Amino acid sequence: MTLFPLRLLDKLRPVAAADYWLKNPWLTWFSLNIIGIIPLRREMGNVREHPLDSCSQALVRREILLIYPEGSRGNPESLTSFKSGIAHLAKRHPEIPIYPIFLHGLGKTLPKGEALLVPFFCDVWLGNPLHWTGNKQSFMDLLNQSIQELASAGNFSAWQ
Repeated sequence: MTLFPLRLLDKLRPVAAADYWLKNPWLTWFSLNIIGIIPLRREMGNVREHPLDSCSQALVRREILLIYPEGSRGNPESLTSFKSGIAHLAKRHPEIPIYPIFLHGLGKTLPKGEALLVPFFCDVWLGNPLHWTGNKQSFMDLLNQSIQELASAGNFSAWQ
């Protein structure tokens, strides 16, 4: 979030798993009021609202969503397959550009299972904007290819 100008910080909305970020009252308050997350419910149960409706409403309000297309933190510094939620949002809002971003070093900054951010540097690679292609699979292929190209451009050594 620190890559954005200060004037845009109130428009940045990380999309984050509700089951993790809303698991206790203090974390819920911090996540919603300080970080400003849009909680994404991974298990819908009997809820009738579409899981991406809050994201869609934020885009209508011209907010900037930070979406991790893998859906969850996996093994450090290894990409896993992307979830298709971002394609559904691109289809709903074809006029909005999708900027692929590759982040390297987050396995040390916020290791899976840890409660605190650790002060390490991470590398950020920003790609050219993508737009809805008219087809979910071709959009996901384009996004994946774009992020793979950003990852290879970094020429990173093995994660330690």
